[in-house]
Amino acid sequence: MTESADDAGVFRALADPTRRQILEDLRGGELAAGEIAGRFAISAPSISRHLGVLRSAGLVAERRDGNRILYSLVEDRLATSVGRFLSAVCPEQIVLRHTKWRTDTARSDREEESTA
Repeated sequence: MTESADDAGVFRALADPTRRQILEDLRGGELAAGEIAGRFAISAPSISRHLGVLRSAGLVAERRDGNRILYSLVEDRLATSVGRFLSAVCPEQIVLRHTKWRTDTARSDREEESTA
């Protein structure tokens, strides 16, 4: 499979707000399928299908712990796919965003030092 076809699956997975919320929830660490389902007002089978799409896109990993299935975020996969797209479409924004982040971080550090 080519990189662009591979990345297309990532963007299809990201197109759904429920799947994006699942990814955000997994930022805090591994969650059981039941814990994920409990956070949504849709059926457990629907959440299972969403998790299957995310797994197929390589955005989440799963592991069994007894009778539970635990899911975790595959951060590198998400960052690589989105980063590759951003680099191709707006490469100058990568530099600007990194510079802005550094400037904002430095400003925040200076403000903390002045109030201490």
